[in-house]
Amino acid sequence: MKTHVKALVVGGGAVGTSIAYHLAKAGWDDVMLLERDELTSGSTWHAAGLLPYFNMSYATTHIHDYSIKFYKTLEEETGLDAGFFVVGNLRMAQTDERMDEYRVYATTAETCGVPYEWMTPEQIKERWPLINVEGLKGAIYHPTDGYINPADVTMAMAKGARQRGVVIERKWQVDGYEWSGTEWKVTITKMVEKGGNLVPSDEQQVITAEHVVTATGNHAQRTAKLLGIKIPAIPVEHQFIVTEPDPELVKYREAGNEQHPVIRDADAKWYVREERGGWILGPYERNAPARFQYGVPDSFRADLFPLDLERIEEEYMSMIHRLPSSETVGLKDDFNGPICYTPDGNPLIGPAPGLRNMWLAEGFSFGITAAGGAGYYLAQMMVDGEAEIDMASLDPKRYGDWQTVEWAVEKNEEAYEHVYILHHPDEERPAARPLRTSPAYDRQAKLGAQFGWAGGWERPNYYGPLDAPENFDHDARSFRRGGWWQYAVDEAKAIREGVGLIDATAFAKHTVKGPGATEFLDQFTCNKLPKVGRINLTYALTSKGTTRTEYTIVRNGENNYYLVSAGAWAAYDSDFLQKAAEDFMEATGKLVIVQDVTTQWGVFAIAGPKSRDVLKKLIRDAEPETALTNKRFPWLSAKQIELGMVPVNAIRVAYTGELGWELHHPIEMQNHLWDQLMAAGEEFGIKPVGARAQNWLRQEKSYRAFGNELGRDATPAEADLPRFIDLSKDFAGKEAMEATGIRSKCCTLLIDGPADADPWGREALYTPEGERVGRLTSGGYSVAFEKSIGMGYVKPELAVEGTKLKVKILDELWDAVVTCDSPYDPKNETIRKDG
Repeated sequence: MKTHVKALVVGGGAVGTSIAYHLAKAGWDDVMLLERDELTSGSTWHAAGLLPYFNMSYATTHIHDYSIKFYKTLEEETGLDAGFFVVGNLRMAQTDERMDEYRVYATTAETCGVPYEWMTPEQIKERWPLINVEGLKGAIYHPTDGYINPADVTMAMAKGARQRGVVIERKWQVDGYEWSGTEWKVTITKMVEKGGNLVPSDEQQVITAEHVVTATGNHAQRTAKLLGIKIPAIPVEHQFIVTEPDPELVKYREAGNEQHPVIRDADAKWYVREERGGWILGPYERNAPARFQYGVPDSFRADLFPLDLERIEEEYMSMIHRLPSSETVGLKDDFNGPICYTPDGNPLIGPAPGLRNMWLAEGFSFGITAAGGAGYYLAQMMVDGEAEIDMASLDPKRYGDWQTVEWAVEKNEEAYEHVYILHHPDEERPAARPLRTSPAYDRQAKLGAQFGWAGGWERPNYYGPLDAPENFDHDARSFRRGGWWQYAVDEAKAIREGVGLIDATAFAKHTVKGPGATEFLDQFTCNKLPKVGRINLTYALTSKGTTRTEYTIVRNGENNYYLVSAGAWAAYDSDFLQKAAEDFMEATGKLVIVQDVTTQWGVFAIAGPKSRDVLKKLIRDAEPETALTNKRFPWLSAKQIELGMVPVNAIRVAYTGELGWELHHPIEMQNHLWDQLMAAGEEFGIKPVGARAQNWLRQEKSYRAFGNELGRDATPAEADLPRFIDLSKDFAGKEAMEATGIRSKCCTLLIDGPADADPWGREALYTPEGERVGRLTSGGYSVAFEKSIGMGYVKPELAVEGTKLKVKILDELWDAVVTCDSPYDPKNETIRKDG
């Protein structure tokens, strides 16, 4: 056995074999894959092998698209039939709202080049007469996908990997990881058969690897313990049943008819496909339990759990309704096995938190569908430094160190039962909430706050009516302008016309101090560093020159900085910042101290023409009337002030583009500050404001948002942010950014959209002649212009004020025009207002 490799892949399911294959294909000629049992012996062997395109995530759609195309090439390369049946995928809808979901999804599919077709109930019945179309509104049909044999496709990828030099070793279990500072020393133990179980022997080896990838499926919790990290990937039971041959189906096929597509009745929560003259039914029912929360027993190998037919009775009866010929058909086989889930249902792909050269590929609930693309894009990240698409939405660090096993269990069970529950773009799933709350949470709830989830924090999305029924938040969700929409409009107007108060406590916050702090941050970010007492917006780049992270930097002293970044990305930003500082110190010997202070500081943003009036009543200063003027407190500056009894690090900046301040305060004093601000603001009509109104307002100012306009697939130059790029200095990623050029460009659009809907930020953009030329990354409503607004990327020559385009909203094209940068108050006169 080899004892030193470039990359060690741990796990021999579909995901692990794909990663090994793609690393070798990308040029790494020294790759080893370890499997503790036999290839496919985890969840791969009992997977149903479906290949659904449908996914609301831009990155995951690309991953699924690559897999489906890649699997079709394997037989020619390896000589092994991967068992791919290209029968298509029919996703039916019983309600208009479900059709809206498909319309929202479809425009994401278009931006990724995924083909689809719309079908009426009559067209379904004409093509597949065994389907009862009673109660259907329509369907979306993907003609290019279908289903595949999981074992066959895994073996084909394994053969392709071996052909490219990958060594595959079976019956070896990893029992320890140790980082030497430059490579991993991985202790492995030979596994042997004993009484039907697989148990460790006395034979051990140590493999030295420059890189390690874990694709351990159901064993992710064991992997987490070995690595000393947290991985919220825990299996949930998934059942499917196989029927005896259906005489009507047999007769239909004997007449020369094509195989049925994979049929999905999303409102009934199941999929069905043909299997040897019968049917496979796979339900996604409620109350499916999580398993193996603390590890997989040695006695559990390629095993299953007992079937629980009572739990899926509703879905089974629904199948009979939709396929009446199945009513008299008996059950031939059943499967109830563990399928790994994550809290949002998407896999964890990317660098492990806190570790070097350790990569995770865990939590694949649709592992066969995602395996090919996951291997392809993860190999790009490892070999080239970045993938060609932004993989941040799948990064393992989207969940912080605050997570626990119990939390992951509740969220993963919820994710399972939400597979077919309507996926509203503004959906908020309730399990395991509230958990992380700012002190003012109860006060906000009493004012009607309807909360969203950002990095685990509860954050007001909007403030609904105080007399709302208990289920109001659920009723407010929609693919169009939901019940929350008018409340968000009123909140946005309050900031534009009066004064609003936003809880921004979820912001990630770090201090960077020490003798090397200034030199470190100067090469770490692309903008000039601010002077003491001032602030600046800046970006840290990837090795490819794209945007890795956005920071607001407050300079409190010569080598004393306070960094603020997006709340939903706190762990992601912290890991990147810490590792970059470690690299700097190793290279220069200069000390840099990075500290995550997110939970120490609360943040309120007060904004609007009357925000200064409110603060004047509270500020403790010898000359309170002048303390907040431009002369003493200019725009883009920071000051230590006192508001009542609360010491506040106040920053004169507003993400809404209105006159305003961010008030960073000791979190234990938050309730006192909230009460003081609300009392002082009463005479000025102060209104608490949620994240949805803030999102609309920042688009009126063309403020880019990380995870939307800013990400690892576009440079700051492509985001059209030249004022935040200092090309006179050297910074990490500069050469790559300049070499990339401008492939596409960010712009803001005003949209004459439908009367009852706004874009969500995932819509395709077209020329008036029908050529697809880009996509939206943000969307919403503008109270200043009383129409829809959006931001997105188009071909560079089209990102010019006055360019007329079309945006596809709910399957219709609507007029849009590229507007100037910052269409609201383009000269920043309002935000600089003196007083």
